[in-house]
Amino acid sequence: MTEVTLSAEQQAVFDAIETTRDHIFVTGRAGTGKSTLLNHLSWHTSKQVVICAPTGVAALNVGGQTIHSLFRLPIGVIADHEIEQSRELRKLLGTLDTIVIDEVSMVNADLLDAVDRSLRQARGRPHEAFGGAQVVLFGDPYQLAPVPGDADERAYFDDQYRSMWFFDAKVWGEADLTIYELSIIHRQHEAEFKYMLNAVRHGRVTAEIAKRLNDTGARPAPTEGAITLATTNSTVSRINAAALAKLPGRALTARAEVSGEFGGRSYPADEALELKVGAQVMFLRNDSDQRWVNGSIGTVTKIDSTVWVEVEGETHQVQPAVWEKYRYSYSPTTKSLKKDIVAEFTQFPLRLAWAVTIHKSQGKTYERAIVDLGQRSFAPGQTYVALSRISELDGLYLSRPLRPSDIIVDENVLRFMARSVAIPGIEA
Repeated sequence: MTEVTLSAEQQAVFDAIETTRDHIFVTGRAGTGKSTLLNHLSWHTSKQVVICAPTGVAALNVGGQTIHSLFRLPIGVIADHEIEQSRELRKLLGTLDTIVIDEVSMVNADLLDAVDRSLRQARGRPHEAFGGAQVVLFGDPYQLAPVPGDADERAYFDDQYRSMWFFDAKVWGEADLTIYELSIIHRQHEAEFKYMLNAVRHGRVTAEIAKRLNDTGARPAPTEGAITLATTNSTVSRINAAALAKLPGRALTARAEVSGEFGGRSYPADEALELKVGAQVMFLRNDSDQRWVNGSIGTVTKIDSTVWVEVEGETHQVQPAVWEKYRYSYSPTTKSLKKDIVAEFTQFPLRLAWAVTIHKSQGKTYERAIVDLGQRSFAPGQTYVALSRISELDGLYLSRPLRPSDIIVDENVLRFMARSVAIPGIEA
């Protein structure tokens, strides 16, 4: 783990989490360092903390557990169904000071209410929100939305909740949530591009901003060194397969080693990674020696027992990486939480990268990218996520001009985010 120095605003939020029992939502535009702060918190907190996330891959990325496996909750709407808890689970949840939920914007209101009910039940404090534990949420509702279920689930939410979003969970009728919005962007440095991205984020794109983005994006795309960000898996698979097939030679396959209870198919990299010399690849992990970061694009130059990749003119030998899946448990000897490794996934931290889905580009930074919104952008925040991956305006290429219908912002998010507060002592 490389030690990072927090910015003043990140430090102020860390102090608020560490020194109060307030329920806190940490948000901010893409590239403001939410992940950096969460990582720092997991290493430096003095509290008994568990970290969880709505999906398997998000949980792996933060070294935590999925919400469903941590709280042993059934999949689907939980509503007022009985929540069964083993003695071990009650012990575990009773020991906690703080529950951290990452990518909370994907968590629906029913699931957050089930977390609240689980904690009240396990901790024997039925009249206290979250059973008296502190809840710290990380995410950006302008980027990722909860995924609607089938028609019955949607009808249930229409009937029971103002919206599906976590911030409309019933628990907030009994608890206050303080919103801290990080404002200093570490990904982009051009004031003009930051201003335009903010307009896309809030759905306030003027004709001038749209023209500037479209004029910039209309240039012919580079033939190499840029990645296509597309809306669907099928588009991504098609682009990657076609580009790999064009390269001479036979594809070599690296198979992942999976041990322990990995469960499901939420692998952090391809189980069977097909590569050829000349393939454009993206790194899926930061390098401890800082030779590349999560999202760096390179070209495969040699394949033997390991893979050699050229990144920005330098060739590096890439070794397989190990992703560890954790499970929290209660240790009777120390009377505290322990975090055990229950599974490991070993694979080269690479993925073919002529294209990637906008969803999978979450959290990554690219110098150059071709944004392909297909026929239309179909999810709130999708266009913002795609554009905000790119570090400078000059790196933007568009497969077609942006249209007003591509900029979708959920009205519920605007309502909730109007309550956000400035971070004390920090000027935005």
